[in-house]
Amino acid sequence: NGLNGQTLRKQYKEKISNYRNWEQLEHAQEYMLFPDNFGDDMSLDETCLSNGEVYTILTNKAAHGGKGTLAAMVRGVASDTVSGILTKVPREIRRKIKTVTTDLSSAMMLTVRTVFPKATLVNDRFHVQQLVTDAIDHMRISFRWQVLDEENKSIKEHRAKRKAAHTRAEKELIGKWKPELMENGETKPQIMARSRHIILMHKSKWNEQQQTRAAILFKMFPKLEVAYNIYLELVDIFNKKSKPAEARLNLARWYNKVEAIGDNDFSKVIEIFENHNATIINYFQNRLTNASAESFNAKIKALRTQFRGVGDICFFMYRLATLYS
Repeated sequence: NGLNGQTLRKQYKEKISNYRNWEQLEHAQEYMLFPDNFGDDMSLDETCLSNGEVYTILTNKAAHGGKGTLAAMVRGVASDTVSGILTKVPREIRRKIKTVTTDLSSAMMLTVRTVFPKATLVNDRFHVQQLVTDAIDHMRISFRWQVLDEENKSIKEHRAKRKAAHTRAEKELIGKWKPELMENGETKPQIMARSRHIILMHKSKWNEQQQTRAAILFKMFPKLEVAYNIYLELVDIFNKKSKPAEARLNLARWYNKVEAIGDNDFSKVIEIFENHNATIINYFQNRLTNASAESFNAKIKALRTQFRGVGDICFFMYRLATLYS
């Protein structure tokens, strides 16, 4: 008859595995702590398990996503909650940590400053770059609405002309409304809708079709091209192996170009950059990013998919701990 899958899972959980004797079982739904996995360079990130349950994850870069990666996992993102759990780890261990990378979340940065007083806080460069691409995409969306408004106006005017025609011959002469086609055969609204992925990637990765579409897009809206080129300049600044002092000067010059755009969203980007200038510049000391944390997050999502969701959070935590602690 074969072995029932549900029975096998239950047997593994209750009999084969050491789940019931796991030392973290009592509080696994709220947090897991593995002080032995604290190292010199750490990453702080967040992930969603199920039904909007968000957990903060502390990982060790040196483990490269394998055994020893998971140092802590805490339910919630509030700094008081996360800090309260992480400070259970002896102070002498926490003071040995040299760097912690995070995104631009003020809550996460407060957690790092509270829990790891000796560590250098580094803002992940890719989250910093994403701020700019988000501003560019917002600009693209505003231009898209402009294009749609123009098309709607054109359709309305065409209908009015046909309605005003006195004879069938006049109507046939006016003909049916046709959208304006660009050089690549796409309409303006299609260009705007299909350009989203173009402006979110480096132009070196564009294929021939995307290059053609980008040329049309930038010809239609030169301001969008200016904004995109400014984004590329920021990428170049991060790619260049500069010392912090040189990087600070390069970013100051970049700020001036951003301000010249005169766009409200870009002004907000500059404000965020200025507020977190020191932690953004810290990237140029050792060029550490949160890529390992993002990769680990992807592994959690893959495991969640394998489990077809997270019905039993405690057992899911046990499986994570078994694989990565």
